[in-house]
Amino acid sequence: MKADIHPDYHEITVVMTDGTKYQTRSVWGKKGDVMNLDIDPLTHPAWQGGSGKVIEKGQLSKFENRYGSFLSGSNAGGGKKAEPAKKEEKK
Repeated sequence: MKADIHPDYHEITVVMTDGTKYQTRSVWGKKGDVMNLDIDPLTHPAWQGGSGKVIEKGQLSKFENRYGSFLSGSNAGGGKKAEPAKKEEKK
């Protein structure tokens, strides 16, 4: 291994948004530095199901409004209805 090309891997303290702290090793900062998180799994909607679920519901209803009649089997789109595939008989 070449000398002096690897970053310094040291212990830091991470402080979550609720104030809990834990020790980990990182190349961020210097030894003993404290990383204060603004966003973490405790507060971010992507992990908590907050506004992300609202967006998801909006996308789902938009899809259903656009393609609902096609999916329900009516021929509202004017296209030809799909027929089930026929099985081939072995001879």
